[in-house]
Amino acid sequence: MIIFPAVDLYEGKAVRLVKGDYGRMTVYSDRPWQIGADFAACGAQAIHIVDLEGARDGGTPNFDTVKRIREESGLFCEIGGGIRSMEVIDRYLSAGIDRVILGTAAIVDRKLLTEAAASYGGRIAVGADLRDGFVAVKGWLETSGVSADDFFAQMQELGIGTVICTDISRDGAMRGANLALYRSLSDKYSMNITASGGVSTMDDIRQLAAMGLYGAIIGKAYYEGAIPLAEAIKVAGC
Repeated sequence: MIIFPAVDLYEGKAVRLVKGDYGRMTVYSDRPWQIGADFAACGAQAIHIVDLEGARDGGTPNFDTVKRIREESGLFCEIGGGIRSMEVIDRYLSAGIDRVILGTAAIVDRKLLTEAAASYGGRIAVGADLRDGFVAVKGWLETSGVSADDFFAQMQELGIGTVICTDISRDGAMRGANLALYRSLSDKYSMNITASGGVSTMDDIRQLAAMGLYGAIIGKAYYEGAIPLAEAIKVAGC
């Protein structure tokens, strides 16, 4: 299982929200690229980046910071948040970002999703941000009418290879991962599934790895010192 330490960006800073609430924000660093370098020093292979402003408002307000994180860390980087056009996808991938994640667009613009997947294949992933069993959109500010199972079934039918699944109720709350959710999804679907939201203990890492999940995202637990990154990478097996 691949460990994806996370950098969430807001106004060029590394921050964390609690349950997607922009009013409950902690700033951890005004040099996010240094955090990326720290991840590399701990043995990480990859970084999960979210542009929180992009997710809420669209666009790429943190583009230069994202690019610098990629350049200074040298790690595989995936980016989500505000990616709602082929122009933005092209811009990120041309700048050396390894994979882009479509969230809102995967729900509201299926034409874009199919075009992006046809053009870039495995460099396109989708985000399934779940609230009360339904997919949330627009920086988690709205909930769509699409259920988790319907969404995953549609993505598998479209040939999407990677889905980042976030349990919003646990994100940033240090409550532990929703193991039952990820076990169910892993059993039902053949896509690469990355667990996100609430991964806060080494036991979470062990249990997710035992399920054979593709990846797990570590956010607040890293910044608060609850999960030593190097140890988590070792336990995950890669």
